[in-house]
Amino acid sequence: MAFFEVKFFSDVLGMCMSMNVILPQNATEPYPTLYLLHGMSDDHSTWSRQTSIERYAEYEGIAVVMPTTYLGWYTDMKLGGKYRTFIGEELPKICRSFFPMMSHKREDTYLAGNSMGGYGSAAIALTYPDTFSVAAPLSGAFDPKWLYHPDNPKDTYFSDIFGDIKEFDGSENDLWHLAKTVKEAGGNVPKFFIWCGTEDFLFSVNQSFRDHLVSLGYDLTYTQTPGNHSWYYWDREIQSVLRYIKEYRKMRKVV
Repeated sequence: MAFFEVKFFSDVLGMCMSMNVILPQNATEPYPTLYLLHGMSDDHSTWSRQTSIERYAEYEGIAVVMPTTYLGWYTDMKLGGKYRTFIGEELPKICRSFFPMMSHKREDTYLAGNSMGGYGSAAIALTYPDTFSVAAPLSGAFDPKWLYHPDNPKDTYFSDIFGDIKEFDGSENDLWHLAKTVKEAGGNVPKFFIWCGTEDFLFSVNQSFRDHLVSLGYDLTYTQTPGNHSWYYWDREIQSVLRYIKEYRKMRKVV
């Protein structure tokens, strides 16, 4: 495998950005790509520092793109950068320009992430279902309204990102609404792989989002095991994600 540390300019964000990229070496045909998103306290380097993602990717023959998005919550912020547009529209074009062997096909393009990145993988796949075929959130923070603190009016973290709390439900940031809208549109719909530990503080919201996707008829693989909100489990479960993608690719070849 080849490992790249990339500094580049984003027109969407209007600033220089960073990403780490793992590529299959000596590839003879276009390879699939997983966009792997980080959580709140992390950056583009964390997946490669906290897990053996490079070794796992080499075994599966898949490219992995790990961008930084700071605390943008993978959305087009009310007061800030357009991080969802950046990941969903601009970044695949940039990566395919830098690395021409990356497949341009939807069925070869996937998203995964942990915690905030789990929210991001779901939100971006549902916003751009013609680009991404699989979303694989691990310990997904699917309902970020817990970030809102009405007892502290000076805490504007939530409103800076998502806007007025009263406008959140039914918006493009409300995953329940977004999943329903995409399903009812009748076009491409992403497949989901979701894992959460039973001791994770986000366990109940993962169950709730699972139930919502099931009620809408999404193609969903959901697993839960003992575990909490930590890298010990995300290192293990990203391997499950790669196996899921491998099986998905095998099934497409059979069909």
